[in-house]
Amino acid sequence: MAKSTTQYICQSCGAVYAKWAGRCEGCGEWNTLTEESRTETPKALGGGPRGGRKIELVGLAGQSAAPPRMPTGISELDRVTGGGLVPGSALLVGGDPGIGKSTLLTQAAAALAGTGVSVAYISGEEAVAQVRLRAARLGLTDANVGLASATNLRDIAATLDDPNGPKVVIIDSIQTMYLDSLDSAPGSLSQVRACSHELIRLAKTRGFALFLVGHVTKEGSIAGPRVMEHMVDTVLYFEGERGHQFRILRAVKNRFGATDEIGVFEMTDGGLVEVANPSALFLAERRGNVSGSCVFAGMEGTRPVLVEIQALVATSGAGSPRRAVVGWDSGRLAMVLAVLEARCGLALAGNDVYLNVAGGLRIAEPAADLAVAAALMSSATGTPVPADVAVFGEIGLSGEVRPVSQADVRLKEAAKLGFAEALAPPRRKPRGGKAGATGKGDQSKTTEALRVREVGHLQDLVALFPVDALAQKAGEKADSGTKGSKDRAEAAGRQRDDG
Repeated sequence: MAKSTTQYICQSCGAVYAKWAGRCEGCGEWNTLTEESRTETPKALGGGPRGGRKIELVGLAGQSAAPPRMPTGISELDRVTGGGLVPGSALLVGGDPGIGKSTLLTQAAAALAGTGVSVAYISGEEAVAQVRLRAARLGLTDANVGLASATNLRDIAATLDDPNGPKVVIIDSIQTMYLDSLDSAPGSLSQVRACSHELIRLAKTRGFALFLVGHVTKEGSIAGPRVMEHMVDTVLYFEGERGHQFRILRAVKNRFGATDEIGVFEMTDGGLVEVANPSALFLAERRGNVSGSCVFAGMEGTRPVLVEIQALVATSGAGSPRRAVVGWDSGRLAMVLAVLEARCGLALAGNDVYLNVAGGLRIAEPAADLAVAAALMSSATGTPVPADVAVFGEIGLSGEVRPVSQADVRLKEAAKLGFAEALAPPRRKPRGGKAGATGKGDQSKTTEALRVREVGHLQDLVALFPVDALAQKAGEKADSGTKGSKDRAEAAGRQRDDG
């Protein structure tokens, strides 16, 4: 007979314990252990495998056709998924609450239905009337989409287990589904794992594309200790700031395409609108001739994106200077500040530094180092970076500026948007050929009406700014401190004389 036991599973990292504890030793989180029952079945007698069949092994060489694609009708979504949906694949969509996951999938369902694809939208969080209200707001009530509100997985599986069933299924969300054979509550690790496994198995068997909406934790990762990310074929994150209208759909895992592509959307009253030229949108509200602003020519997958990097260097009023970073890695900001001080002799460590990537975009590539350094120098010296200059390049610990990938694509995007000059690292030396770049900052080239100035070392960038103004500011700060000390000493002397 089956034996029922009790175990405690951490809902943050998935660690299993025999008894309850307040703190998980695996991830360090508090109050994340929940009680779940487990049924153990006795092992087969004899100890050996029974009832199995021999599988056939083949070689690595062979002809394999590319998986068929099913365009969604939304070009930005097709870009991120690798060209469309693959029948039998499972896609996990995660994002903060209210970021627009349900809106995006509702629009995708309507677009697919418009091409003749049968779509089923099953919601476990909202009633049918609520989903209809959203469809009416988006103007999609005429779309032929099958709609249902259910949470029992057995009922959902019985509906989808049909040869003539829908070709695309949307489950919103997987944390609301439950399997009645498990005693744990919906949203727990056991329920999420079991429900996901059953739905993915059904999608592979019947050949329909499956969308699973997943909740995220306070750290921003999908709930369910990455157990779902290992089970699905594609993981998509829907990112964006509440204060900005831009939304970024990013692929972090894709078995049928690239994992560095992004789709850009704009949130409007009528739903999500695709952005074909993100660079023009990110730079639309930029003001020229402002110190501390610099345009970075970045890459998101195969798409070049130009964004504005803003920096503010202010006098620190406290003992420990403050560092605030939005949209970039705070560790790389500390590194750039340290290189500016150690290799270029600029004392910025005693100032408050604020860095922001305008538009709500998050930058992860190290090619933004040179643009950040230019924004910091511009703010520290009070000298604006020319509005028609784009900057990119990676900074090393010795101060050298290293080449980055796809430099030509970045330059072409800057030239297309009307930029006249670019500060870029030296070109890589071709193998077996002559050296095309010596790494000195006085070299400049012209590429498609765009003047390229090569910056080989961070000192070449510092030379473009009036460093004397920075030294003058530091001297004024020191003089004011000395004057304040003298005033305090004189006041103390007068107090002693009065006493």
